[in-house]
Amino acid sequence: MAITNTKNINDNLGNVSNPLIYYGLQPALLGCALLTWYLNQDSLWVYPAIILAVQIILGAIEYQQPARPEWLPPAREKIGLVLMVVIIFFYTAIVAAPFYEATLNPALSETRVLLGINIWPYEWPILFQVFLAFFLSEFIWYWFHRAEHRWLIIWRVSGHGAHHSFKNLGAINYGANHPLEYFVLLVPSAIVELLFGAGAAIGGAAILLVTQASIVHSNIPLNSGVIGWLLTTNRYHIHHHSMVIEESNTNYGCAVILWDRLFGTFSNQLTEETGIGPSEPSLFNKFIMPIREPTDSQISP
Repeated sequence: MAITNTKNINDNLGNVSNPLIYYGLQPALLGCALLTWYLNQDSLWVYPAIILAVQIILGAIEYQQPARPEWLPPAREKIGLVLMVVIIFFYTAIVAAPFYEATLNPALSETRVLLGINIWPYEWPILFQVFLAFFLSEFIWYWFHRAEHRWLIIWRVSGHGAHHSFKNLGAINYGANHPLEYFVLLVPSAIVELLFGAGAAIGGAAILLVTQASIVHSNIPLNSGVIGWLLTTNRYHIHHHSMVIEESNTNYGCAVILWDRLFGTFSNQLTEETGIGPSEPSLFNKFIMPIREPTDSQISP
């Protein structure tokens, strides 16, 4: 069982490096990721490069200063999880993204022209546009995500239960989603880019979203103070992964916690155990969750 409490998270602040990580890692990593994108906007390689760098940094810190040592996976298990995420990454690039480019993207673009939507503030500095796209994307995702936990049909069709099925979390879990769910995950950014006309700003927003998703799944002692008023922290998101359904139905914002605060779904409670039930399903059972939920699942709608 994974136990999470404030004392355990703060116990590792004894030496100089720990307070720097506790207070500074999340804003520093977000800032560096955004700056790297800003300086290399024309390069497609900047996206996988940033994702890889973020994962290496968080993964190394998880093994050096874990918030919950019992969550550290054996090397073989970690390698398997990394391979799974890499395969899903290529699946997204080869299958999901082209599918939307051929179907959803033209529909959104045509709708924008048909309705005469021309509201995007192109005159703003690009970084202001990035943050606007970031918060808008998360606003849309908040409602998608809330729907996944509200209606069983959406929970099943999206395969969202597979993401919740892991008993121990780490930064790599940001990408441990059912292949079906990637068709949902891409929608908010597509809406902001093509319906609202965000254009190039969506690239920077995507970097912030992926970096945040990695951070909030990480097994590292991090502060939830000032930054936690706007952005999701790992304490808040791990609570969303709780095995208790009332706790899991909180903190839907994976990157932005502001929407939970505004719409009454925010929780700052402690988390005793994560997962969908007492045991973690096998990889095969995770894959077939849209068809058959494990019998001990406790958090499906």
